[in-house]
Amino acid sequence: MLFSSEQVSNGHPDKICDQISDAIVTDILQHDKMGRIAAESMIKDYEITVMGEVTTNYEPDYDALIRGVLTKIGLPDVDKYNVRYLISKQSPDIAMGVDHDGAGDQGMMFGYATNETKELLPIPYVLSTKALLKLREYNLANHFEKLRPDAKAQVSFDYDAHRIDTFLISTQHAEEISLDEVREIVSKIMKETAEEAGLNDDFRILVNPTGRFVLGSSFADSGLTGRKIIADTYGGAAHHGGGAFSGKDPSKVDRSAAYMARKIARDIVLSGQADRCEVQLAYAIGVAEPVSVYVDCFGTEKKNRTEIWEEIKDNYDLTPKGIIKSLGLRDVDYNLVSSYGHFGKPELPWEK
Repeated sequence: MLFSSEQVSNGHPDKICDQISDAIVTDILQHDKMGRIAAESMIKDYEITVMGEVTTNYEPDYDALIRGVLTKIGLPDVDKYNVRYLISKQSPDIAMGVDHDGAGDQGMMFGYATNETKELLPIPYVLSTKALLKLREYNLANHFEKLRPDAKAQVSFDYDAHRIDTFLISTQHAEEISLDEVREIVSKIMKETAEEAGLNDDFRILVNPTGRFVLGSSFADSGLTGRKIIADTYGGAAHHGGGAFSGKDPSKVDRSAAYMARKIARDIVLSGQADRCEVQLAYAIGVAEPVSVYVDCFGTEKKNRTEIWEEIKDNYDLTPKGIIKSLGLRDVDYNLVSSYGHFGKPELPWEK
């Protein structure tokens, strides 16, 4: 059985927008713990638009935040970007529900864990992510002279044979560098990633299948916050509720409940109660307790699923206020999750 997962780099235009939005969230929460933020960003060429609803007594330096993100990514000509803002305050109708400790919106959120990797994440997703992190390390060490920040990785894994079938990376590169040199650099990164995972390195290698990838980032495509939610989570191996995480303060259950669902699933797998686990939480706007809690261990559970469900209900505070408090979500640096995934990073509270 072949299953494929994708990851994108922090130079991908959608990820640029996620990083801008989460830089805004982090900055506001560092100065105003009760700030309400729903910030989305768009980018095309040198044009950036930040829009949404922000309620806070703190006045962020949006321009400095945005240019700081662009600089950190490694984009050139940062001063050339033009930024416009379409920002208002949170709707009083939404605020009324949140002010009474209710959920900031209706919806369902999923969390997933599997014991196939030490990160408790799917193998092809972990490999795709680690390869792009290695690619970024290479670029930083070489000052982006040969390769550029925009890249995608995809791994097709054969679960029956427990081996990598195909490793694909497309990466932006300098105009003067040859495709042979790009392939040499990237192939080495692929094989290092596989070897460190104790897996085969005789997989099919695909590097820049179209041949050239000189024009990239916002000049080859537009970007928008929340368009890479599968790359943010489990690489397609689990359900997704549909709501994006980036740009939202933790009163939004799209973000906070998804983190708690991941923690619950992770705790169940880590404790040996199941090999795989998916947890769904669902909420109604303005209502504190979830309207439903669902758990599926795909037949890998070591105890009755009803018992697992009862333990979830008894041991976790699943109200938005309880989730925020138990995970310390008003003190998280969301810049840590705005690229290369929201899970599998040991410094995050929902990964402990």
